[in-house]
Amino acid sequence: MSNSNKPDSNLDPNLKARLLKETKNPYRGLRRTVWIALFGSAALGLFIMVTNVIAGDNVSINDLAIQTSALVIIGFLLFKDRSKEDADK
Repeated sequence: MSNSNKPDSNLDPNLKARLLKETKNPYRGLRRTVWIALFGSAALGLFIMVTNVIAGDNVSINDLAIQTSALVIIGFLLFKDRSKEDADK
């Protein structure tokens, strides 16, 4: 018996490399889509609040702080996820 523990691999090397990359960072595409959608939502909310302030409407400072911090945090997470991908290459 010659090394019967290791099965023969009939996978294309490119497919195997892609699958190994996916196992290291699962759901990268979905995760990136969610981060971009949340970042866009936070940016749009902040833009609307700023235009309301410019128009002279009452906007709570707490609401502006929450919206700004959400934009910064989600932007950081998106950047961190992108940096991790660049480091994996």
